[in-house]
Amino acid sequence: MSSARFPLGGMGRGLAAGLAGTSAMTAWQELAAKLQRSGHGGSNSEEEASGSGARSATQKDPWEQAPAPAQVARLILKSLLGIEVGTDKIGLLTNVSHWGYGTSWGVVYGLVRRGRDRRTPFRRGLGFGCAVWALSYAELVPLGIYEPPWKYAPRELALDLSYHLVYGAGVGLGYAALS
Repeated sequence: MSSARFPLGGMGRGLAAGLAGTSAMTAWQELAAKLQRSGHGGSNSEEEASGSGARSATQKDPWEQAPAPAQVARLILKSLLGIEVGTDKIGLLTNVSHWGYGTSWGVVYGLVRRGRDRRTPFRRGLGFGCAVWALSYAELVPLGIYEPPWKYAPRELALDLSYHLVYGAGVGLGYAALS
């Protein structure tokens, strides 16, 4: 029984492929961050560069500096469920949202790809990664979490795109490996 007739097969493979893609993306993000820190004398923030470990009175709310996945999760929890989340949960929300979002998109990939030609999983994965990258701006700009793409430096956009290309390649190759 092929996944073309039974969408649950495609969804299951998509779930696993989403995990593979998210794993690849996470590894690339961590490596890129490490390379950036080592390329800039080991310091990754103005606070570290100044040697100040404590927050100054002029620093922004920690939620404004939180990664986008944590900000989205906080917004959902606050808006839909009325739950206020403390800043001590930023790391947890980042991880849960990042992995949940990437895995969910893998399920979408599985539903779209089921029963289709599997000869070009890498290329199809790259296209999928580009689509997810573009959709992230379509979602996060209206929420006020991202600026419109033209407000970012080309290097920053290219790095963000590279994360999503690695994610898409991981999803495409992971899905093909499970087929």
